[in-house]
Amino acid sequence: MSSTRHANWGYLGVLTPIIFATTYILTTNFLPPDRPLLVATMRALPTGLVLVIGTRVPPLGWRLRFLLLSVLYCSAFFPLLFVAAYRLPGGVASVINSLSPILVVLLSVPWLGARVRPVQIVAGLVGALGVALLVLRSTARLDLFGVLAMVVGVSMMAVATVLTKRWGQPPGMNAMGFTGWTFLLGGLTLLPFTLLFEGLPDRLTGRNIGGLVYLVLFSGIIAYALWFWSLQRLPASSVTFLSLLNPVVAAVIGWIVLDQTLNGWQLFGAVLVLSAVVLGQPLTLWRRRPVPHDQSRERVASTSSPSAD
Repeated sequence: MSSTRHANWGYLGVLTPIIFATTYILTTNFLPPDRPLLVATMRALPTGLVLVIGTRVPPLGWRLRFLLLSVLYCSAFFPLLFVAAYRLPGGVASVINSLSPILVVLLSVPWLGARVRPVQIVAGLVGALGVALLVLRSTARLDLFGVLAMVVGVSMMAVATVLTKRWGQPPGMNAMGFTGWTFLLGGLTLLPFTLLFEGLPDRLTGRNIGGLVYLVLFSGIIAYALWFWSLQRLPASSVTFLSLLNPVVAAVIGWIVLDQTLNGWQLFGAVLVLSAVVLGQPLTLWRRRPVPHDQSRERVASTSSPSAD
């Protein structure tokens, strides 16, 4: 029972897609325009600098792994993500991103030795359909470069998720330290490219500064620390299915903040997404572990024996 409780704590990772749901409105309304490298660097480097404080240096055998993960999670992924956010409607990006659970399920077979449960494939397809109904508009424009950026980014995130589960973490390093070193290396890689190709903005408004602070604190430090925390405790596919909540929360934010309306098809799509998230979880995490036969007999004996008094 204790291991089940330990695993269920991993569902704190549900906060990660909730935070990520704010990325689109954050990018389009608060961050400096047309600065994907700057925004990517600001999401990675400060996060890494804060989270490595007090942690040990990764052992020699882990440094190449951290470098690869930093590329997949940060230095290549973040620019692609923000290019897609700048060039694509949020609905198109969300539909492409909704395919990530299926990718993780398929990659988990050769790399983690997992079995493909048919219900997971069904859940992935149901989730993608739900996201499409929820966020896709008939007027959505398709920018080829934006679509390619999102497809490559989603693929990289799926590979990084499975590799993180396969490799685990260095001895003595917790989720905060793991996040910190991954993002520090990613941020340091991004910094020279940012200065070379974009430079620093001439001025930042108060709105821009507030957006960058939110980006660092919530979208960086808190969200990714929770992501790696969850990957320690849950199967990779379970964590990825949680990411389907992203467009549902984004739709709610649009309804509350931007006064957008939700029609019947969108509400049906939200129900499909929530159903897919539940179907994508392993049943063993929800079942109550039976008490072993010997323990149950001891428990009966102890309750039926006379009191010492």
